[in-house]
Amino acid sequence: MLKSNLHISLSLFKKKACLLVGFFCFFASGIYGQNQIIADSLETIYNSGNFEEKDRLQILFNLAKHHADIQKSLQYSNELLIRAKEADSTERIIGAYMEKGSAYRLKGDLSKALESFFEGVKIAKEKERNRDLGLLYSNIAIVYSIMGDDQNTILNYKNAISILKEENDSIGYANTLENLGNYNFELGQADSALVFFKQSGKIYKALGYKRGIAYNLGNIGLTYALKGENDIAEKNIGLATEMLEELGDYHPICVYLTYISDIYAERGDWDAAFGFAHKSLDLANQYSLKKQISDAYKKLSELYEKRGDTKESLKYYKSHIAFRDSVTNIGVVQEMANQRANYEVAQKQIEVDLLNEKKNKQDIIFTAMIIIAGLTIILLLTLYWYYRAISREKKTSENLLLNILPSDTAEELKEFGKVQAKKFDSVSVLFTDFKDFTRYSSSLTPENLVRSVDYYFSKFDEVIGKHGLEKIKTMGDSYMCAGGLHFHEDDHAIKMMQASFEMVQIMEESKNDSENIMAYDIRIGVNTGPVVAGVVGTKKFAYDIWGDTVNVASRMESNSERGKINISQNTYMLVKDTYDCEYRGEIEVKNKGMMKMYYVNNAKDSTI
Repeated sequence: MLKSNLHISLSLFKKKACLLVGFFCFFASGIYGQNQIIADSLETIYNSGNFEEKDRLQILFNLAKHHADIQKSLQYSNELLIRAKEADSTERIIGAYMEKGSAYRLKGDLSKALESFFEGVKIAKEKERNRDLGLLYSNIAIVYSIMGDDQNTILNYKNAISILKEENDSIGYANTLENLGNYNFELGQADSALVFFKQSGKIYKALGYKRGIAYNLGNIGLTYALKGENDIAEKNIGLATEMLEELGDYHPICVYLTYISDIYAERGDWDAAFGFAHKSLDLANQYSLKKQISDAYKKLSELYEKRGDTKESLKYYKSHIAFRDSVTNIGVVQEMANQRANYEVAQKQIEVDLLNEKKNKQDIIFTAMIIIAGLTIILLLTLYWYYRAISREKKTSENLLLNILPSDTAEELKEFGKVQAKKFDSVSVLFTDFKDFTRYSSSLTPENLVRSVDYYFSKFDEVIGKHGLEKIKTMGDSYMCAGGLHFHEDDHAIKMMQASFEMVQIMEESKNDSENIMAYDIRIGVNTGPVVAGVVGTKKFAYDIWGDTVNVASRMESNSERGKINISQNTYMLVKDTYDCEYRGEIEVKNKGMMKMYYVNNAKDSTI
């Protein structure tokens, strides 16, 4: 058992903090319960049938919410959904979709989690249940953050915060702030994270919400560890661990164990290090927590590698990869179809059971004839539904690919099932950065911070789409894109300059904005040269580019100034005839030596 007072160094938390992806994503639909005492008691009552029929939906909802066995939670969620639809209970229908989605997320089936949450959103909008809509948006943001989809994460948190605050839902609002703080923590933005954590912590304490207080203490502890303030971090983590043990909530404890393993490894106490890592793996397996199983396997692989046991390290690393890919699996159509078939079979079985409860033996023959006719109709409708569902899923998958991959790369992936890495001899790469973003963000309200980041990145997306460039990724407040990734494209450097000036204009216009958007100064850096581009991952696709050209582009940005576009010698040679450039001289660049740099002032032709 973990001791509440951890008299150990927390220096490694600062090194490893950004690896804690999705750790505190537990709030938005109500905590996915670990209180098995409640679940056991309710399960005994439900299986015995010793309850009034009017209480059935409430019991099923609590079983779905509190059961520690994820498969059991899914089973009760499905039964709740069927019974709630029969009773025409909108509240319980939405609750069933909410708990199904939460269970699938903890299980690591992210595509099924999103499917359940989106079904809930559709009903909540139709029935104008705004509080439920806010909680669903918060859940969806959590899933997108695990997938690494920054834009959809910010958009859904923005919607959730606005709705829950307007509905005066203190718990829902606090939970969403907590998750948004965790999202900033994952990006390494400790000060912004603490702003959200301290706001949510005040609400939990005012309400006396013990589980919320425990997670909030753990969040704050890890964030202070990231800042290097170890005494405060140790105190908060110790208190959080003690409370979580009392509550029987082992999900976060699994993660703490891997961090403690790191600390003992740094001390050279290998027996303790391996012991904590194996304990984390055992707890994760016991509660079917795929993300924590993957992390534990990875930690064991790292420990064996440090000890020089390459064979054991490779064995555990392969297990880590298998579970990691299962967590980020973006829904295979056939698997979804099989799941739907199992759902239909389970639904029909419950219908038959209900009929057997209401009918006596004299009605069996007549009932059987009706069931046979109904099954025939259902079979025909199911076949038709499968055809339409697969068509819709194919279209959705194609749209998703086009959102994350260039069109020619997406076509290659669909045709061959994989993408060959390609070398491009001339590509222009752009990096942006908001000056003093962390300092200014710590003073913003949650709503304004989310609205500001979403506002600028959405505008940048429109600009690069307009000029035929490719967005590569966002990293906190940094935006990266590239031009020239389509063959036979010779004017990518000019297009990149046009886009750069429009980005600067967007930032300048925001300073006069009246919609409560935080104004920042932007720095832009551009470099041109050869890159290698390709897709990494087999389940969760990510398009990226590599090469010294990318590193130099990043250096151009870091050596730029507010409101300036700083370019390299390579880019200058391609744009000098079109743009008026100011030579800055040779400037010392980290790991590169002296490099020539130029500021791009304006286009020589005013029509450009």
